[in-house]
Amino acid sequence: MHAEQVDGEERRLAITIGAAIREERRRRGMSIRDLASLAGLGASTVHAVECGRPSAIRTYAALALALGFRTEFTMQSRRQRPTPRDEDPVHAAMGEFEARHFQSLGFRTLLDEPFQHYQFSGRGDFGAIAIRPAHLLHIENKTRVVNVQDAIGSFNAKRAYLGREMADRIGVGSWESELHVLAMLWSAETIHAVRLHRATMTSVCPDEPGAFERWWRGEPQGTGRRSVLIFLDPAAETGRAWAGLDRLDGLRPRYRGYAEAARPLAGTGAIRAVGGARLGR
Repeated sequence: MHAEQVDGEERRLAITIGAAIREERRRRGMSIRDLASLAGLGASTVHAVECGRPSAIRTYAALALALGFRTEFTMQSRRQRPTPRDEDPVHAAMGEFEARHFQSLGFRTLLDEPFQHYQFSGRGDFGAIAIRPAHLLHIENKTRVVNVQDAIGSFNAKRAYLGREMADRIGVGSWESELHVLAMLWSAETIHAVRLHRATMTSVCPDEPGAFERWWRGEPQGTGRRSVLIFLDPAAETGRAWAGLDRLDGLRPRYRGYAEAARPLAGTGAIRAVGGARLGR
């Protein structure tokens, strides 16, 4: 593993641990100084940990003990046991496609960013940020829908907690607007799944696709939190790259299924390391 990959893993782990410590401290009504005193650390050290700065294991252990956390460490080989994301090139291509588009519009982009709310932790697939005023776009990418309830549960958790975590991490206080997008691969498989569960999908993503259209043009607007479902073609070079839930009845698929989508992506160079800004890098 290259040094920059190691640094990235360390940074993501530190952010996740720091978020958990901050949430538990706030839940207990403690100040940073209170926690620092209880853990036998300096207030500046606790602040650095909560902000996601990598720290010594003994520092994490002292904070965990002070908060009553149980400390556990697990080591496994990434080479021997790849993550689901490593095994899903179409999912990676969707994130790459989104990153290229929104970076070209000048937005700061985020990929696979960790967050934690009490015992729930997860990662946001893709995000874009506009500042002054502050707007957040979060996209949850789905290449197929194996279990509808699991997919909806994950999206709901991120919709509820990710915005607050990102606002705290970036230091914007709050967002003028949050747009949470459930992006399905534009395939016959996912179109069929959404049609079968139309009421559920409409309930979770009730808003019109115009909010995403404005982001796609580089002009985020509005206030409050919205949720939209779209179908995305990550290999689109010309024409429309996505379609909204409002077009579901007459929507024709771009691919029969996942396997067909993977073939052209492998040959176009769409699957490659994503460049540009990442939060905390």
